[in-house]
Amino acid sequence: MLDDRDRRLLALLQEDAGTPVSMLAEKVSLSLSACARRIQRLEESGHILGRVALLDRDRIGVPTTVFALIKTAHHSDEWIELFSRAIADIPEVVEAHRLTGNHDYILKIVLPRVEHYDVVYKRIVRRVELFDVSASISMEVLKSGTKLPVDYAE
Repeated sequence: MLDDRDRRLLALLQEDAGTPVSMLAEKVSLSLSACARRIQRLEESGHILGRVALLDRDRIGVPTTVFALIKTAHHSDEWIELFSRAIADIPEVVEAHRLTGNHDYILKIVLPRVEHYDVVYKRIVRRVELFDVSASISMEVLKSGTKLPVDYAE
């Protein structure tokens, strides 16, 4: 069971996972060793899955975002596994979700320019049969982030 200090630690680590434990300890009113133990416990319990560096997409060379909406006529476990493996091998596909509603899947694809979408599209359709794919280009990012709300954590 998490307490308010655990939740505060999770929130602070989401802002900057590189924050020194001494600074975290001060912000949550814990000793250095108690804070380090809590962080280790949060990692061991699976609340913290890992620590990553967030990169600037413009500087990395992938400023364009395309969302591909996919319909399929196949819903077997075998097809889903094949599709999952196909997109796992494509680094430009940074998110994939199975959906309810009119489409079966949505992919978030980051690209150097919109014309590169065709390269990614062809890599997918060579490996797995799809019924329909439609793509939308993101014109502007209104909100983006990796922080999760921690108030619901138990």
